[in-house]
Amino acid sequence: MKIMLSALAEKLGLEYTGSDLEITGVNTLEKAREDEVSFLVNPKYAPQLSETRAGCVLTSGPYVEKVERALVSGNVYMDLAKVVEIFAEPQGCMSGVSELAYVHPDAVVDESATIYPFAFIGAGAVIGAGTQVFAGAYVGEKTSVGTGCILYPNCVLMGGLTVGNDVIIQPGAVLGGDGFGFAQTPMGHMKIPQIGNVTVEDRVEIGSNAAIDRAALDSTRIGMGSKLDNLVQIGHNVEIGQHCLIIGQVGVGGSTKVGDGVVLAGQVGVADNAEIGDGAMIGAQSGVAGKVAPGSKMAGSPVMPAGTFLKASGVCMPKLPDLFKRVKKLEKELEALKRTVTNGDEDE
Repeated sequence: MKIMLSALAEKLGLEYTGSDLEITGVNTLEKAREDEVSFLVNPKYAPQLSETRAGCVLTSGPYVEKVERALVSGNVYMDLAKVVEIFAEPQGCMSGVSELAYVHPDAVVDESATIYPFAFIGAGAVIGAGTQVFAGAYVGEKTSVGTGCILYPNCVLMGGLTVGNDVIIQPGAVLGGDGFGFAQTPMGHMKIPQIGNVTVEDRVEIGSNAAIDRAALDSTRIGMGSKLDNLVQIGHNVEIGQHCLIIGQVGVGGSTKVGDGVVLAGQVGVADNAEIGDGAMIGAQSGVAGKVAPGSKMAGSPVMPAGTFLKASGVCMPKLPDLFKRVKKLEKELEALKRTVTNGDEDE
C-alpha cells in the first residue's frame, strides 16, 4: 500500500503541513521510517518528536509545529484508527465456498459470502452477504449470521443463535454453549437443560476464547456496538447493553443486567442477578453484587466508590504494617497496666 500524504489527508478529511511525501505504512514514533506515518496521542511521548524519523506525525495542538510534516487532527485516536485501517492487510486469501467446507443442503449462504475449507454450516443456518467464515469455524443449525461478519478460525456458534451485521468473532470464541444450570438433588447435581439462545446485535466484537452461554429459557443478549475482550465469560440470561467495553477475564454471572456504555475493566467479577446502570465504570479486579447506580465509578472487592477505594488502598493499606506494630505495642502496655492495677489491689 502506497499513498501520497496529500491523498491520505484528503481521505481523512484533515489538513497537513509541510511538503508532500509518499507514505507506505504506519508505525510508532520510535520505530517509524521516513516513509511512514506515526502519531502522538499521549503527551508523555512528546519528547520522542525530536528523535523520530517518521515522515509525518498525526497529532494536534502545539505538537504540530514541532515536526516537519503533520496531519492535523482534532481526535488523534479516532483518526489513527482510520489510518491503520487504510494500511491494514485484511485476513484471508480466498472467496466463494470451498469444496472442502461442509454446507448443509438446507443452509442458505449468500453468493457473496466466503466459506473456507473445513468450516461447518448446519441445517437451516443463514450466512449473510459478504460474511467470511474461516477454517474450522462451526455454525450450528438454525443460526443466523448477518451481513459483513467475520467468523475467525475455530470459533463456535451453536444452534439457534442470532448474530447481527458487521460482527467480528475472534478465534476460539464459543457462543451458545450451555449455561451453568444444575439442580441440587440427593443423587448429586442434575443438569437443567438450557433451551434459550444468544442474540448478538450489530457491530459487536467478541475476543478470542470468550464464552457466551445460551440462556436457560429466554435469550442472552449482547447489545449493539459492544466490545468483548479475550477470555470474557458471559453467563446465561445476561443482558449487555449497547457500546459497552468488557475487558479481559471479566466474568458476568447469570441473569445480570448491564446498561449502555458500561466499562468493566480486567478481571472484574459480577455476581448473579446484579444490575449495573448506564455509563458505570468498574475498576480492575473488582467484585460486584447487587445494584450499581448509573454513571458510578466503582472499584474494589466488595465494590465501593472509586475515590473511597483509592484512599483505602493507596493511603491506608501501606500503613497497616506500622499500625499492626503500634497495636501490638499498645496491647503489651495495656497488659502491663492491668497487672500493675491488679497487684495494687492485692496489696490493699
